[in-house]
Amino acid sequence: MAFWQSFFGPRVNDVIRRLRQFDAYPKPLEDFRVKTFGGAAVTIISGCIMFILFLSELHYYMTKEVRPELFVDTTRGDKLNINLDVTFPHMPCAFLTLDAMDVSGEQQIDVAHTLYKKRLDRHGHGITQEDEKHAELGKSEELIDVKKLSPDRCESCYGAKTEDLECCNSCEDVREAYRRKGWAFKTPELIEQCKREGFTQRVHEQKGEGCQVYGFLEVNKVAGNFHFAPGKSFQQAHVHVHALELQDFNPFGSEKFNLTHYINHLSFGQEYPGIKNPLDGTKAVAHEENVKVPHIPLFLYTLNTSSLKTSHGLLTSLLPRWKKILVSLGLLRHSCY
Repeated sequence: MAFWQSFFGPRVNDVIRRLRQFDAYPKPLEDFRVKTFGGAAVTIISGCIMFILFLSELHYYMTKEVRPELFVDTTRGDKLNINLDVTFPHMPCAFLTLDAMDVSGEQQIDVAHTLYKKRLDRHGHGITQEDEKHAELGKSEELIDVKKLSPDRCESCYGAKTEDLECCNSCEDVREAYRRKGWAFKTPELIEQCKREGFTQRVHEQKGEGCQVYGFLEVNKVAGNFHFAPGKSFQQAHVHVHALELQDFNPFGSEKFNLTHYINHLSFGQEYPGIKNPLDGTKAVAHEENVKVPHIPLFLYTLNTSSLKTSHGLLTSLLPRWKKILVSLGLLRHSCY
């Protein structure tokens, strides 16, 4: 105070006196102050209330606000990528297919253009091209390059010719013709097309092997499912069917198959930093043979930004109860969701 008086002169006392009149909380002298229990209670309660209000406001500030909105999706024609990496330790690649279908009626049968299959040995190690070349050494069966054959050829269907399938230029064509006739495809070693393509040799080579399927699916943004299954898939009478002839597994020494699998990765849409995929690292062990192992997504939500569109799924695996595959007419029909 003495500093201000020496700096501004005696008139400062008048200014300070006038400012004191605006004090809304005048303090009484120490001799007149009385501390009571009621005053202490009010102080404690007020402090607790202020602390609670501070925490609530801090929590509100730190919490993300969720606003539900309903709007018309103008990008329903866009596609959604399903990224996957699944290992089947007991299912050869030669008999494993992946199909996708949705409520709009679109079906993708035996998807191959965006997926890759890697053959695995009994110990789960990948089989390289060098391993395949080494295994082929000493084989007596001579394979013919299909490119050297005439593109206008019309080969025999071995009695299974139909109006819409008159020529069977590949082993797969012969198998399809037999399937349409309802005949069993028991002797591929006697079919010239299968001998030429090394069908029997390829089947025997994959005995006891596994398969790793990785890549992505491109599906519509509508309700649907994708599934792995052994055998050949096709559409019959507007019904999606998986058919596996029992003799197909004879070279493997069994008419049963094991769909135990490991989901290394499964995500929807573009990868997003910090996103957690519920099924990554999931192990689904089939304790029984010839069963299906379903994984059902409960819902998907989409995160849209100016540069990123991704989806995240909460999924559950229905593993406690196994459902038997119906065996009829010598065919095994199987679906795995």
